[in-house]
Amino acid sequence: MKKIELVFATNNQNKVNEIRSILKDPIEIITLLEAGIDIDIPEPHQTLEANASEKSFTIHQITHKNCFSEDTGLEVFSLGGEPGVKSARYAGEGRNFQDNINLLLKNLDGVSNRSAQFRTVVSLIWEDQEYLFTGICKGTIIEFQKGTQGFGYDPIFVPDGSTYTFAEMGMEEKNKFSHRKKAVAQLIEFLQLKVL
Repeated sequence: MKKIELVFATNNQNKVNEIRSILKDPIEIITLLEAGIDIDIPEPHQTLEANASEKSFTIHQITHKNCFSEDTGLEVFSLGGEPGVKSARYAGEGRNFQDNINLLLKNLDGVSNRSAQFRTVVSLIWEDQEYLFTGICKGTIIEFQKGTQGFGYDPIFVPDGSTYTFAEMGMEEKNKFSHRKKAVAQLIEFLQLKVL
């Protein structure tokens, strides 16, 4: 079976680990580090779709290879979709997720509707064409942090159908619910139709 190499346009090792746990042979991820690329790609846009596109097109212009990126946001309905596209910088440009969690819990103090969703948009550049895939995981924001696995908002998000936060789950369990898994599954399905 033909090996497929995709450059993953991210510097976030947590995301690399999570997506590598989803993608199997013959699809192989090449990280920016492994590709010898040391840049911080800006995320200046107001939508996940536009930020994902920005990252994948930036790396495609540098490498001229098939590549993909993803942008993920936590959308809390009672806060009008916040933190959304600003999820990583919710409490400031420092990208400190403990500060982000603290601010989100503060903004939800006394709010009864704590339903939310994680939404991931994957931008794939395949043979110079862009394809977008979206994965959504609905759930609830709890009042106190639980668990030490995962990253980002995982300690305060319980997906629908579970009583555990993402941070209380191993990778295999998280992938049963994961927004990122759903988006990447669509990418795999696309590649299977194209080449596998």
